[in-house]
Amino acid sequence: MTIKPNTLYIYLLSIFLVHTFTGSRIIPVDSAKILAVETIGAKSAWNYVSSVLRVLSNNGHHVTVFTPFPEGERDNYTEVDISKDHEILLDLNLINSVDSWGTPTAMIEFIRTKRIMMCDAVYKSVELNKIMEEKENSNFDVLIIETTGYDCELYLASKLNMPLIFLISSPMVTYEERIISGGIPNPATISHLYTDHAIPMTFIQRFSNTVLLAYSMVSLRVDKWIRKYTINRPYNWITNDVQPSLTFVNSHFISEASRPFSQNVIQIGGIHLKPPKSLPNDILQFIENSPHGVILFTLGSMVNMSTSPDYIINSLKEALAQVPQRILWKYEGEMVNKPNNVMIRKWLPQRDILLHPNVKLFISHGGISGVYETVDAVVPVLGLPLFYNQQRNIANLVNAGMAISMDIFSVTKDIFLKNVLELVTDEKYMRSAKIVSEIFKNRPMSPEQSVLYWTEYVIRHKGAPHLKPHSMNLTWYQYLLLDVIAVMIVFICISLFITYVLIKMFHKHILKNFLNFKAKSE
Repeated sequence: MTIKPNTLYIYLLSIFLVHTFTGSRIIPVDSAKILAVETIGAKSAWNYVSSVLRVLSNNGHHVTVFTPFPEGERDNYTEVDISKDHEILLDLNLINSVDSWGTPTAMIEFIRTKRIMMCDAVYKSVELNKIMEEKENSNFDVLIIETTGYDCELYLASKLNMPLIFLISSPMVTYEERIISGGIPNPATISHLYTDHAIPMTFIQRFSNTVLLAYSMVSLRVDKWIRKYTINRPYNWITNDVQPSLTFVNSHFISEASRPFSQNVIQIGGIHLKPPKSLPNDILQFIENSPHGVILFTLGSMVNMSTSPDYIINSLKEALAQVPQRILWKYEGEMVNKPNNVMIRKWLPQRDILLHPNVKLFISHGGISGVYETVDAVVPVLGLPLFYNQQRNIANLVNAGMAISMDIFSVTKDIFLKNVLELVTDEKYMRSAKIVSEIFKNRPMSPEQSVLYWTEYVIRHKGAPHLKPHSMNLTWYQYLLLDVIAVMIVFICISLFITYVLIKMFHKHILKNFLNFKAKSE
């Protein structure tokens, strides 16, 4: 079919006019001034936060950030070093770390006891207090702050009277979801952040999930109420009037099963993924001179692998010495009797190594950053989760068919060797990894585009209050319909009482008529 020149011209002109008209509906955002605060002394959390801030500064917005991990200033990016005020979680002892954070109740207790300390660290900064005192002259357009549910972030937003954007470096903090997005996650379908399962499938999992959610929410609320009256801190008295305009959460379908979110929660899992860099020559040669491929083994930045008990290290070494692959192992000390097929380094460029096609397996603790890196690189995983949300992260990969999970404290040479060999020889794990990676990469908008668009959206619409669900305006008893249930119970009780009275009266009337009838008959 031939299109006439005039028809084609009119068609193209129509497209141009429609594009121009619809484009004019979006008001441009000039270079905004963004205040950002990192509240957690964990390098993995900062990798996520810094990736969000880099997107904004690279697109013309000026970012001023208070961080315990200064990287150096650049165009549109100003840093304030607050490392002296924070407890930096690096190079920790494995046993002590698992004892402190290895169970859900231990994590809740850690948050409860560290809440004041972490909030105090935020407000120790002289520069930040100066900004709070001179808020009329600061001219910031939006506050971006990482939250783990401590609530002290809300005090800063209230003092500065500006729109607030939360960053969550893990999947959704389920026990603080009421504050973050106005809802309470259904424990029948959504796993608590600290559970060891991806989805609550059985009755026991649903029951334990419900108990854990109730325990964590109630214990932290009670602790907050007690501290309000026993510890003199201004941020303890913040009201519910301050609410986040938006929350960027480090999650995706592959790290968390599909679930409902309110419109002011945006998932940007994988925002930290950067283009690959060249590998150091010694590591590159080690990988490329491995005819059977390479296994990458690292337990992340927080824990020193060399602090593991001898029985764990010996079991791992003996097993890995028998695999045909060569091993790149992040290990912070001298390794006694190191197997010939093992190269140890105190630090390894994890992202760049995983992207090499000769890498066959990733032995990982299940940190969320590593989860996205291995999914993006299409590499199966042997999980050795330690604490926090790592068990849940690995469980999601197991549920997706690309991983096997193990308890590092129950590890034996034979079982560890069996799992390693199964993962590198059974093609089903690689097939599943390819499917998961395709799902992860198939998005209508990249994480970077989402961050830029929605941050500008909040600024453009003065905090975008229309995105906040009405549930954020309700008290807890209104949200749970306890007032409605109470009225219904009262109504039922009154109805039953009236029914009872009527029955008694009717019964008395029937009895009286019966006696009168009997008397007349006699």
